[in-house]
Amino acid sequence: MRKDYQLEKRKYVIGGFIAVIAIIYGLRLFGLQIQDDKYKDYADNNAFLRKTLYPSRGLIYDRNDSLVVYNQPAYDVMMIPRDVHDFDTLDFCRTLAITPDDFRARIKAMKEARNYSSYTPQTLISHLSAKDYGKLQEKLYRYPGFFIQKRILREYAYDVAGNVLGNIREVSDKDIENDDYYQPGDYCGDLGIEKSYDKYLRGIKGKEILIRDARGRIRGRFENGDRDIAPISGKDLKLSIDIKLQEYAESLMVNKIGAIVAIEPATGEILCMVSSPTYSPRTLVGRERGKNYRELVNNKYKPLFDRALMGAYPPGSTFKPSQGLIFLQEDIINLQTQYPCYRGYINGNLRVGCHGHYSPIPLKPALQTSCNAYFCWGFKYMIDKRAKYGSPDKAFEVWKNHLVSLGYGYKLGVDLPSEGRGFIPNSKFYDKWYGEGRWSANSIISVSIGQGEILATPLQIANLCATVANRGWFITPHVVKEIQDTILEEQYTTRRYPTIDRQHFEDVAEGMRMAVTGGTCTLANIPGIEVCGKTGTAQNPHGKDHSAFIGFAPYKDPQIAVCVYVENGGWGATYGVPIGSLIIEKYLNGNISQGRKYIEDHMLTSNSIITSGVKEH
Repeated sequence: MRKDYQLEKRKYVIGGFIAVIAIIYGLRLFGLQIQDDKYKDYADNNAFLRKTLYPSRGLIYDRNDSLVVYNQPAYDVMMIPRDVHDFDTLDFCRTLAITPDDFRARIKAMKEARNYSSYTPQTLISHLSAKDYGKLQEKLYRYPGFFIQKRILREYAYDVAGNVLGNIREVSDKDIENDDYYQPGDYCGDLGIEKSYDKYLRGIKGKEILIRDARGRIRGRFENGDRDIAPISGKDLKLSIDIKLQEYAESLMVNKIGAIVAIEPATGEILCMVSSPTYSPRTLVGRERGKNYRELVNNKYKPLFDRALMGAYPPGSTFKPSQGLIFLQEDIINLQTQYPCYRGYINGNLRVGCHGHYSPIPLKPALQTSCNAYFCWGFKYMIDKRAKYGSPDKAFEVWKNHLVSLGYGYKLGVDLPSEGRGFIPNSKFYDKWYGEGRWSANSIISVSIGQGEILATPLQIANLCATVANRGWFITPHVVKEIQDTILEEQYTTRRYPTIDRQHFEDVAEGMRMAVTGGTCTLANIPGIEVCGKTGTAQNPHGKDHSAFIGFAPYKDPQIAVCVYVENGGWGATYGVPIGSLIIEKYLNGNISQGRKYIEDHMLTSNSIITSGVKEH
């Protein structure tokens, strides 16, 4: 019988086809059962409810162990969309005091969120009050697919230091991308300490696994809770801030625009940091947070703009101690060097005005009287000294590098977000402006007295004062003194030394002491306390001059260094000196002496904000 080869071939084709189908099914089953957990998760979601247990956020204390920030319970209404069945929507809305339109809008926003999944818990309403929580808890069995997630809200023992403390907010998509700790609906630090120390404060999340029946009702804990993981509380922080001093400093800055920074020189610990106008930290808590935040953003006085850290101001005459240090270090002057002052610096057709005092004048009396001419002459003799430096641009680089070592021109590294760097130009800046080799000291003479292109933050100005107080070193300023069970970063315990020899700081400190005993800072004289100070009146092209002051005390054993900067405050002695001296006295003595009460009363009630003109920062 003749064999049918065509049929024989067809047999192999059909067999191969069946084999291919079997392999495909096998691979698919392997993927579904072994590799792909999706369907297992779906089944688990029907049988279990996994609840995140949020840890208690770390507490915050001030330097004297006063509790500043603590926690209170809050409740979020959560839902798993696929588990939601028909329920009485109107009754649900009435229970939570929301409208049906609001309910629908929340559902719509939830579904449009980037991380939405109908199988995972989604936040419907945040920050239920205890009253609303109680009402909902009684009826929760009526609303399948809904449950209550316990969280915490921040509570404030003092209604101050909003810019320092910061707040917490719901995480954004970007936060989730950058840190796998976060899930949709979590909270993280926003601004201030809450942001910069968030990883210490937030703790470690736990979880609870609950068993559900076929109708989705909770029937108890899985394996009696043996699979549950308890949350670990966040670490407590102890601030360097003296909360009572902070409270007092903020009261002195009411109706004023500006900043106060006070530092303990020996440690770099910030004793108070005020940005004014400020805001209450309590306004950024709870269900009204979003509304209040928008109001702060739209406020014309920009209370969210931290002037102490971010404000870039001309330092004015508070800059002169740094100039004296540089000129001494570079042998441009010695303590006997005198320069003339004929009501100002006059060189050819150039004139920089000054007030009346005797002439010629050496360094310490120049600091005492805040002589503009002295520091203009010193700057000219340094920048134009070709025999030593070769050219003005090279001399200027030496000058600039000394300033950078003193903490100007770059971020100091404070442990708070959004620090500004100020501005110290380099020689290339002026080469571009005037042309290479076509400028000299007289072209930029205003920088010698803290004007022109020079900009600094109040934190940098206060740090210079602390450096003089220490006679030649500083520790990076910081607001956290201790972290529970954790060692502070090395930069907050290590001394930084500028490029200026120690003996020169002693001479500048003596000149600042003379300014208080018989110069421009006499209002800073405090009975029983040897105060050193320097006024600053910074010219302002946008309106009235700014009032500034730096000071430290006591002279021989400094405990506090302070910078005060009041926008549009006029002379340094008008606002800077009295406010700065009150801060020093309050910190060292605990109260204001009777003979100086009139100064306190005047500063508490005075108003410079009306002359501000409110410019964009």
